[in-house]
This record gives sequence, C-alpha cells and structure tokens, in this order.
Amino acid sequence: MVVLVVIGGVLALATLVGAVLLAVRVVRARRMLGTLGVGGKVAFYGALIYTVFPVDVLPDPIYLDDLGVLAGALIYLTRLARQRRATTAGLPSQPDTPPDQDRVRRPVP
Repeated sequence: MVVLVVIGGVLALATLVGAVLLAVRVVRARRMLGTLGVGGKVAFYGALIYTVFPVDVLPDPIYLDDLGVLAGALIYLTRLARQRRATTAGLPSQPDTPPDQDRVRRPVP
C-alpha cells in the first residue's frame, strides 16, 4: 500500500513539474502577443486562466488536463507566430513548385 502511495506521489510531482514548465513557456510566449492578434491573446490568457482556476475537468492532483490545455495553447501560438512571420517576411505559405518542363520555351537555334 505504501508503495502505491509513493508511486502516486511521484507521478503527481512529475505532472506538476511538467505543468510548471509548460506554464513558464506560455508566459515567455507573452512577449509576442502584440503581433499575434486577438486569437493569440485569447489562447494565451485562456490557457493561463484554466490552469490557475481551481475548478478543473480532472481533480487537481492529476494535472493532465492542465498540461493538455497549456500544450495546446503553445502549439497554437507557435503555429500562429510562424504564419505571421511568413506573411510579414513576404514568404509564400507553400513552397513554389518547379515549372512544368513541357511548357518552358526553349530558344530556337
């Protein structure tokens, strides 16, 4: 019985550390909120509020829902930041395809 309690405590501590690390990454992402628009701000503040809010989908000793929300927010913010960088740099979202070789005009000798 004691072994199960110790294993449960270690798992709870590991998920807490994971949640704290993800929260730190989300807070660091706050620096780029000015360029990400309303969607980025909603994802950022929504994830932080859900993580801090005492009522969760799963009870607090199990931080899997908090980890999922923080990870989802980070994925969304990262994709949004990449899209914004690509559009501000003038880069195409899809790589250019090479021209069709049959349609390229060759000089007549």
